Amino acid sequence: MFKLKFAALACAAAILVAGIATPAKAQSKDIVDTAVAAGSFQTLAKALTEAGLIDTLKSAGPFTVFAPTDEAFAKVPKAQLDALLKDKAALIKVLTYHVVKGKVPASEVVKLNGKAVGTVEGSTVKVKIDGGKVMVNNANVVKTDIMTSNGVIHVIDTVILPDLKK
Repeated sequence: MFKLKFAALACAAAILVAGIATPAKAQSKDIVDTAVAAGSFQTLAKALTEAGLIDTLKSAGPFTVFAPTDEAFAKVPKAQLDALLKDKAALIKVLTYHVVKGKVPASEVVKLNGKAVGTVEGSTVKVKIDGGKVMVNNANVVKTDIMTSNGVIHVIDTVILPDLKK
């Protein structure tokens, strides 16, 4: 009886150690496929398609995307959003303003408190922590560290806008 309990315990320990020693499985979906599968980024997906940026965000990257939800896009007045979707140059500026080169997880974003961070668009966004909440410009980060095969997504509640007059 003792040998049987010992063997079962040894077997369980071996399974546990094997599970710990096995590296985490890498996310197989890229940024675009991950966002589409989430279901709350339909407007972002439409905008990326209109701007011709799908292939870019499916490339090796890595990228960090501050992704506005459909609710965030709903805050933009309909006429302004429709006009933006028809102006490819402006749309590209807005969308690439939400992207930072490299994979920046939340643990690193927090270290950027008060700093300006360069975007793919060419200008900067300001990262700040206010009342325990992480913000990028005027947008709250509502979910962090959605890992993808080519970067990371942080979900924001507001569409952030660069200076479109430049």
